[in-house]
Amino acid sequence: MPKITFITAQGQEKHVEAPNGLSILEIAHIHDVDLEGACEGSLSCSTCHIIVESSWFSKLTPATEDEEDMLDLAFGLTHTSRLGCQIIMSDELDGLVVTLPGATRNMMV
Repeated sequence: MPKITFITAQGQEKHVEAPNGLSILEIAHIHDVDLEGACEGSLSCSTCHIIVESSWFSKLTPATEDEEDMLDLAFGLTHTSRLGCQIIMSDELDGLVVTLPGATRNMMV
């Protein structure tokens, strides 16, 4: 089974199994990784913002315009930022490394 490494804002690594077909957000929730996802993956917030390790970023399907719009609201945006709800796990992403930002902006509260 493919694996993902989540790196917390404090630098701690968590290596987890990542079933194909699930989003990074769903995988984080299964493994108790602190990735909020206030809109439950409906692309209505930026609370599942993650920073993809640069060596992996070009392997991802490009972000849609809707995702780009939501990313504009994210805290700590970088050039490799994505929304965890929009990245679907596949064998090609086995070994993916993502970092959680230090904070989120929840506009849904």
